[in-house]
Amino acid sequence: MAQVHWRLYCVFRLYYYWGDASMNTHTTNGFKSTVNRRRLIAALTATALVTAICIAGGPLRTASAANAPVKIGIIGAGRIGSALAKLWVQAGHPVMLSSRHPDELRPLAQTLGPLASVGTPAQAAAYGEVVLVSVPYEALPEVGKEVGTALQGKVVLETGNPFPPGSPLQVQIAQQGGTGVTSAKALPGALLVRAFNKLAFTQLPALAHRSGSLVAVPIAADDPHAVAVAEQLVRDAGFEAVLVGPLATAKRFDMGADLSRDPMNASEMRQALNLPAK
Repeated sequence: MAQVHWRLYCVFRLYYYWGDASMNTHTTNGFKSTVNRRRLIAALTATALVTAICIAGGPLRTASAANAPVKIGIIGAGRIGSALAKLWVQAGHPVMLSSRHPDELRPLAQTLGPLASVGTPAQAAAYGEVVLVSVPYEALPEVGKEVGTALQGKVVLETGNPFPPGSPLQVQIAQQGGTGVTSAKALPGALLVRAFNKLAFTQLPALAHRSGSLVAVPIAADDPHAVAVAEQLVRDAGFEAVLVGPLATAKRFDMGADLSRDPMNASEMRQALNLPAK
C-alpha cells in the first residue's frame, strides 16, 4: 500500500511540474518567455529526478544512511552473543550486552570499547533498534514472557538450536515445523529472523571477513524489512546472508537438517539448498 501511495505522489509531482512549466506559454512578452524557458528546464530536471526516485520505489537513500550505526541489544551474551557483539562493534554498531547479572559482563564490555555497554535483558530489549536473542533454545519461551512486549515490532535475530541432536526437544521442534515456526510462537509480534545458528562460536571470529568469497549465513524471515536489516548486519559481521525463505523454511538449516555445517560460500549454499542462483 505504501508503494501505491508513493507512485501516486510521483504522478502528482510530475503533473505539478509540467503544469507549472506550461503556464502562460502562449505569450509574446520576452520576459515571460525567458521565465517559461527556465520553468521548462526546471520541469525537465525535476522529471528526471522524480522518475529516478519512483523507479527506486521510494526516497533516495545515501550510502552513508544504509551503513549508519544501529543500536543492537543482545539478550544472551554467551559464546555466540559475545562473538557477534565484538564483530558488530568493530563495524561501528553500539551494543548492549545483557544478563540477569550485568555486572559480570562489564569486563567483556570494557574489552570491546566505548561502543559496548551492559544491562538487564529488559534494558537490552528496550535499548536495541535490533535485538539479538542468543540463549539456549529451551529458554526462549522464558525470554518471550520476560521481554516479549518490548520486542514487538522490532527486528529480532534468533540463533538458538535445540540440543543435543536427537533429543526429545529437537524431535518435538521438528514435528512442530522447525525452529522458525516455534520461535515465532515464543516471540509473537517480533519481526523474527532465524540466523547465525549454523556456525560454531569459534568459527565466527575465525571466518569473518574471509578473503575471497565470504562465508554464507543462511537466514529465514517473513518480513521484508527484517530480511534487509538482517542481511546488512550479517554483512557487517563479515559474512554473506543467504535468504532461504520465510520462517517456515528455517527447518532446512536447523540442526539435524541435511545442510552441512561445513563453511561454504553463498553460491555453494544456494546450490546445496536448491535455491536460485544470484
